[in-house]
Amino acid sequence: MPLALLASTFVTVFLAELGDKTQLAIVTISGTSTRPGAVFAGSSLALVLASLLGAAAGGSLSAVIPTNALQLAASVGFLVIGVRLIQRSSGEETVAEVGTAAKDPSAD
Repeated sequence: MPLALLASTFVTVFLAELGDKTQLAIVTISGTSTRPGAVFAGSSLALVLASLLGAAAGGSLSAVIPTNALQLAASVGFLVIGVRLIQRSSGEETVAEVGTAAKDPSAD
C-alpha cells in the first residue's frame, strides 16, 4: 500500500470532516447519550461505509470514464455549487438590506 496515498487521503478526509454537519451531528448525539463509545462506533462505521461506497464508485467510474474527465466533472460541479452559494448569500443580503431600508424612516 502506498504510504503517500494513504497519508494524503487521511489528511484530506480528516480536514474535510472537521466542523462539518457530520461532526455536529455526532456531538449532538453524543451529548444526549451516556454511551459515547457506541456513538463513536456507529459514526465510524457509517464513515467507513460511505468511504467504501465512494471508493468503489470512483474505481468503477474510472474504468469506464477517463480520470481527467472525472476530475473535470468534479471540478465543474464544485464550481457550480460555489457560485450558487455565493449568489444565494448575495441575494439574501440584498433582501435584508431592502427590508431594513423600508423599515428605517431615516432612509428617506
